[in-house]
Amino acid sequence: MALELIPIGTILAVLTNKIIKTAQAAKDVIDKESFKVLSKHLFDVELVLKDLQLQNLNDSQATMLALEFLESDVKKANNLIEKYKNRSRFYLLVRCRHMVKEVQDVIRDMGKSLAALSLANTEALSRISDQMNRLHNEMQRVEFEASQSQIQITDRLNQGLQDQILDQGFANDMLEKIAMEVGVPLEPSKMSKELADIRKEKEEAANRKERAEAFFLGQVIELLSRADAARDYEEVKKTYNQRVQAIERYDTSEEHIPPLKAFICYLKGTVMVEPVSLCTGTTCERSAIIAWFESGERTDPETREILEDTSWRSNLPLRKSIEEWKELNYCLKIRSSKVKLLSGVETLMLEALSQMQDLMRENYINKDWMAIEGLTDSIINILGTSHNRDVKRRILITLKDLVEGHARNKEEIVESPGWDQILGCLGRDSSISKAAIELLYDLLQERSGWNVSVCKKLAQQCSTTIFLVTLLKGPLKESAEIAEKILLKLFDIDEENISRPAKSGWYKPLIDRIVQGPEKSRIARVRTLLDMELVDSDLKLLGEEGIIPPLLEMLSGSIGSIESSLSALGQLSSCHANKELIAASGGVNLVLKLMDSNVRSIIVAKCYEMLEKFTSDDDGAKFFVDENGSPLEMEPIVSNLIELQPNPNLSYNVRRPALQTLHGICKFDARLVKKAVLTANAISLVLPLLDNTESPIREIAINLLFLFSQHEPDGVVEYLLKPRRLEALVGFLENDEKGDVQMAAAGLLANLPKSEISLTIKLIELGGHTAIINILRRGNMKAKENALSALFRFTDPTNLESQRMLVEGGAYPLLVNVLRSSSVTAKARAAALIGNLSTSSQKLSAASKPTGYWCFKASSGPLCPAHGGICSVTSTFCLLEAKALPDLVRLLYGEVYETSIEAMQTLSTLVVESSPQRGANVLHEADAIKPILETLNWGTDSLKEEALSLLEKIFKSKEMVEKYGSNARLRLASLTSRSIHEDGRHWRKATRVMSLLERYSKSSTSIETILIFL
Repeated sequence: MALELIPIGTILAVLTNKIIKTAQAAKDVIDKESFKVLSKHLFDVELVLKDLQLQNLNDSQATMLALEFLESDVKKANNLIEKYKNRSRFYLLVRCRHMVKEVQDVIRDMGKSLAALSLANTEALSRISDQMNRLHNEMQRVEFEASQSQIQITDRLNQGLQDQILDQGFANDMLEKIAMEVGVPLEPSKMSKELADIRKEKEEAANRKERAEAFFLGQVIELLSRADAARDYEEVKKTYNQRVQAIERYDTSEEHIPPLKAFICYLKGTVMVEPVSLCTGTTCERSAIIAWFESGERTDPETREILEDTSWRSNLPLRKSIEEWKELNYCLKIRSSKVKLLSGVETLMLEALSQMQDLMRENYINKDWMAIEGLTDSIINILGTSHNRDVKRRILITLKDLVEGHARNKEEIVESPGWDQILGCLGRDSSISKAAIELLYDLLQERSGWNVSVCKKLAQQCSTTIFLVTLLKGPLKESAEIAEKILLKLFDIDEENISRPAKSGWYKPLIDRIVQGPEKSRIARVRTLLDMELVDSDLKLLGEEGIIPPLLEMLSGSIGSIESSLSALGQLSSCHANKELIAASGGVNLVLKLMDSNVRSIIVAKCYEMLEKFTSDDDGAKFFVDENGSPLEMEPIVSNLIELQPNPNLSYNVRRPALQTLHGICKFDARLVKKAVLTANAISLVLPLLDNTESPIREIAINLLFLFSQHEPDGVVEYLLKPRRLEALVGFLENDEKGDVQMAAAGLLANLPKSEISLTIKLIELGGHTAIINILRRGNMKAKENALSALFRFTDPTNLESQRMLVEGGAYPLLVNVLRSSSVTAKARAAALIGNLSTSSQKLSAASKPTGYWCFKASSGPLCPAHGGICSVTSTFCLLEAKALPDLVRLLYGEVYETSIEAMQTLSTLVVESSPQRGANVLHEADAIKPILETLNWGTDSLKEEALSLLEKIFKSKEMVEKYGSNARLRLASLTSRSIHEDGRHWRKATRVMSLLERYSKSSTSIETILIFL
């Protein structure tokens, strides 16, 4: 307006009204802090102008000019408001830096105009000069900057546009960040609207001849339109179908349409990507022409014409033509790839896969077009049917390229049969599984990170977890790292998924959560562990990976924590290596203290179950140590375990493991057994348990009584002779399914005094001897050893009736079998038992000898060469008839003291004083005399003494002296050469045997010498 013609008061009034309207409008610009500041300052200026209307302002040229400047500034502010108030949110973000700079400049300009007005009216404005100066200073210092997040987005966007990064991954990332910043949902409909608004902004900029603005917005639109959320898939399909129709005139064998000459850059000689044209019409690649001019050239590269104007512009029509030409070639190659894939020829299929990868590298649109053409479905089908490893691997790699940065392709593959086939490839060889897990990792990702819904779908595949754990433990580091990332994500989504990899042998995540989680979570994870079926190798691995310390720590927590921890520790204690780890951490001591802390019965029961595990596997008290490894005092522990038993209210769940713990400790510590028997009245406290209603309790009790009876059997016989007690013991002997119980029951009988005839009689009445004989048939070796000891009760030579019942029960052949193949202890006991029976043979044989004249009475059978009568196994217990002799002789040749001495004593029963010749001949025929002589070289004192006693009887036979005299003299020489004071007992016996040898010698020198000493 022509301000010089209008009164200054009117000017101020009109300007004030404009400022008010502009300030109000500035408040309505969408969520921009800079416009809010502008509005505030405009309202401040409005107040100043109202004060000025009350002053006597001069209408000097300086005043009018200052008001004119201020009006112009307000107009600029209004224009800015109009420019930005209805702009799209995307536009405001991408132009945020430019916008805040414009607002900042307008405010500063208004501040300058106010300063000019103040200078023009110094006297009139003296009253409000301070106010105007303050406002001027504030407006001059105003400085705006976009938020840090907005700056990061715009910087990355501008850098990407500058570097011409136009791939879909970058587009997806930028669109997502912009949408998140401005608060627009990342949905195709919303994105389409926002991009439509930016297109409108571009058109308006073009109409305003703002070429830079229009170009920039065009670049933004081109980039963001490539993002999944912004693309119209139907439009993509339409474009592809149009291109397919255009190539129908080309033969199916053709894969390339040559470029037009106009498509070739004159400088680079290649097809242009971003063609730009000079003022002369020459077109080159943008990067090439820039480099041309930067090298100092100022001529047209094609015509060599000197250029006064070196500017250039983008040749968009040519660029569009080049892109269409490329797209036609893409379609030709896609068609060719499909033909090759469907051919079934592996070499052609591999060519097609390479071609597909090249197409995707060349242009992102080919990921859509190949999917539209069905190439994705084709290679998925081949993945499921092909047996060629290289084809499978290349398909997986190609699928990875297809889904990389492409949400639609990912979604289609995840929902297709290809999903299961990809997962199946995880279990293939390392090259295929590596490609499969890399593809799977991509399928599990989305723009913002992990795709939770796909991860949940994966978690439902139990077999996949096994494959992932196998890869995690495999030799390929890359595959192992990806497998671990996937598994850990599945755990983050749902902690219940932890159990599956743990069941496959990967326990680290489970242990981590037991170590670090809150108590509720720790208890849940321990229960997960308890639900697993773990073998010894799994338990050992858990211990090695550090699960024991946190479990021990949980013993100081709540009841639920203690209970679950004890259950887990008990399970882990089944592994010997874990017992060592728990003991080394002071775990046994913690459990013992916990039992003394007045806790619930279920906790006590679990404590005893743990102690039972620690004493199992023949470990005894080995693991009863403190955290320093020092042995615990065991006597109080044993006493407590014994004293616990009389309590009638003690539950089975406590009594059984407590008894088993006691047995485990005492089994390998005779000192503790003796202490328990003598000081804790162990036998009297355990004996009543044989009447317990629970068979496991009775079975453990019989095992304990077997141990205790080795030291103090008193009281046991009296107890067993009470009604129904001995029947129970015989029942244990007959229990073939429980070898340890049989062993203990037989051992208990073996330990009881043999002099208790009433016990023996009662056992025979109840068939106890038959049960023991059956143990020799079917029992384990330990049970057989104890059964053999128990049989001595029935082989007492003074009780022929019990011997006969034993033999008639079939014991003899079983004893002979033991001589042939059993432990040393069993062989020795069997030999001794045969000896007991053989002791009665001579007497029984004499009773069966024929009487009267031989010519008037027929013989009942051949006479026994050892006993001189008619012998049999059942009538005379003859060891010759039982075929035991060869096996007894074989024991002598074995040169083992335990068996040799028993065998020799048994063989000695064949050589009786009344007729030593028969027995000696039997031993000679059995080749037994030679090993008897050998024992004089290697045997112990007691064995040598036994051998000399037997030889003294044998060499009463002149025939035996003639056969073995020379050999015997050599053996006896060392014994007789010693002083009588050195070894009197052996010397005397050896001398007597030597005298027998010399009796039949031609020379009497030796005997005379011997008689002197005698």
